[in-house]
Amino acid sequence: MRSTRTYLPLLASVLLCACSAVPDAGRSPTVSLPLHQAWFDGRKVDYVTTDISDPAMAQALGVNLVPRLALALPAPGRPSLVERVYKFVDDSQITVFQSAPSPTGPGNTDTSYSPLWRMVLVKWKQPAQARELKSEEQILSAVEAQELSLQMTDIIVNCPITRSVDGRAIAGTK
Repeated sequence: MRSTRTYLPLLASVLLCACSAVPDAGRSPTVSLPLHQAWFDGRKVDYVTTDISDPAMAQALGVNLVPRLALALPAPGRPSLVERVYKFVDDSQITVFQSAPSPTGPGNTDTSYSPLWRMVLVKWKQPAQARELKSEEQILSAVEAQELSLQMTDIIVNCPITRSVDGRAIAGTK
């Protein structure tokens, strides 16, 4: 009778092969995620949401709850890993991103872009005066004109941009 030690390497090999099985007919497996749009500098971008640090929002969106994302918040003496995303609390319009890849994909040269976003809640002081704002500059001008209030949160969202203002998309996107 052989010992368990004799079979462990064989079992490990079988398990590793099962994890790296080649997809049928050379096709890569795909996944479908809800596609969202946001504004960046007056043009629409497409993005997906996969993870969020806030339990209620993760539940509402049906995405992964990842409390550790909050560790991406800037700390004294450390550069920030996050950009700002402006979310209108009344859902009166789509969100506004602070940055986007340029160009989209592996050639991105915009070093300020990050798929990790710190949520800023935006609220119109006079809802009847609401209008669509399409850039961070427009939002900040409206704040300066005292038309909007902003509330910086500690909520971090992972929302990679899949198609940017240049119209290019990351590989595998339709």
